[in-house]
Amino acid sequence: MGAEAHPPRSRTLWRLGYCAKLLKTNHFRTAASNTSFPAVWTLLAQHSGSIPGLFVVVKKNTLSTMPETVEDKSNSELYLPHPGVRGMTLLNREAFRRTVVVPALKVKKEIVHSVLKSLKQSVLQRPGLKRVVEDPEDEDIRFVLLDPHKVPEFSLGESEQQVLKQLNVHPEVSKYHLELSYENFKTEEILRAVLPEGQEVTSGFSRVGHIAHLNLRDHQLPYRHLIGQVIMDKNPGVTCVVNKTNIIDSTYRNFEMEVLAGENNLVTKVKENNIAYELDFSKVYWNPRLSTEHGRIVELLRAGDVLFDVFAGIGPFAIPAAKRRCRVFANDLNPESYTWLLHNCRLNKVDTKVKAFNMDGRDFLRGPVREELSRELPLLREEQKTAFHIVMNLPALAVEFLDVFRHLLVGEPCSPAGLPTVHCYGFSKHSNPARDIQERAEAALGTSLAGRCSTFLVRNVAPNKEMLCLSFQIPADVLYKRPCPDEAKPASKRLCTSQDSSEEKVLS
Repeated sequence: MGAEAHPPRSRTLWRLGYCAKLLKTNHFRTAASNTSFPAVWTLLAQHSGSIPGLFVVVKKNTLSTMPETVEDKSNSELYLPHPGVRGMTLLNREAFRRTVVVPALKVKKEIVHSVLKSLKQSVLQRPGLKRVVEDPEDEDIRFVLLDPHKVPEFSLGESEQQVLKQLNVHPEVSKYHLELSYENFKTEEILRAVLPEGQEVTSGFSRVGHIAHLNLRDHQLPYRHLIGQVIMDKNPGVTCVVNKTNIIDSTYRNFEMEVLAGENNLVTKVKENNIAYELDFSKVYWNPRLSTEHGRIVELLRAGDVLFDVFAGIGPFAIPAAKRRCRVFANDLNPESYTWLLHNCRLNKVDTKVKAFNMDGRDFLRGPVREELSRELPLLREEQKTAFHIVMNLPALAVEFLDVFRHLLVGEPCSPAGLPTVHCYGFSKHSNPARDIQERAEAALGTSLAGRCSTFLVRNVAPNKEMLCLSFQIPADVLYKRPCPDEAKPASKRLCTSQDSSEEKVLS
């Protein structure tokens, strides 16, 4: 093909980098671990043929990468299990055995290393397969296995033959019968061979300690126990595989699950950003894909700051904040989450720095949060650097809680620098997710946030569904209810009513 059809690799990479830079600058910020920009993936797909090792599938508006299947299509036989495994629902590892013929060189054992180094582009490169095997008929000879797709028709090229001539190795290529077993195949290769042809194969999962968490599609359910066993076999340290059987409950953020393989033990240990947590995965919410976001928010905090974590879970914001010598107020409605929060505070020796609550989020904001802000904000001096942060990580519902901030406090506003900063998470399926979450927040607050907020793309949750974080300082005219004027009333009748109380308090 002509040069125009395939531009030089450097030019292609430059275009990809430039496009990503434009999106990152002009769209909205994204977490470091999330590179799922639709336009970038489309561009990658257009140029995938120009970049070796890249295989991107774009189907309608859905995106997927398949890192385990970047094999040439001509690789069909060598890396496929025995065809008889198709439709298997109960794992039989012996059924995956097959023998394939690969090219090989007979080499004296003393020069094997030199041959491997000289022919590194032609030698068989396959994890789990030996490149050098003994000759059963001669202990001084070794077979060096070659890649059948680099050595077609069992014949070496002229340059390879010259190299062998210099090493005094006969260039004749032998046929070696290589036995492949279940252990030699990758997860995706096994599942692709078992599931009906043409069906989507899922080999990805979330790792939570010793637990692998799958989210299987309906067509994969008949094979779920086999899939679970394969995942456990191929991933050292995984001793339990579960599948989510219903959507996340928006009240307690947990879901029902089925154990597909391994031990029925869902109490596990995880480590995130150098902090250890323990939890019962069946009863609390934990998502390892949020570790970068947890770290991003914690990095905003300084010693002496105050953090209010409205939907704290088991403490992935609260505990790191406490370790940074912040004062922390952490709340969760789920009694199990509250129990594990207390446990993890003790585990990390911050139980004296975290005040934990088991309340509804609205009650937490109207109670402990209001009390602390009412006490602390009037005492702030201009030179003080204490910042107040309110984290609301309940993306399905958090935006609906923002109306609580309307006239939450009574009195004269504090200095603008002391106004609390809210980090509110939400989901969006809108074509412009940043604008969508900002408009919904503005509707709840009853004010515009134009020029007063930032939106951060946390991750792509599903096709056309994004998780975002909206950060803003609560405007003073939203947060504060001014005392009612008393000039026109007799002293005995000067009254002021709090937002959530019908009690009248005489000011005189």
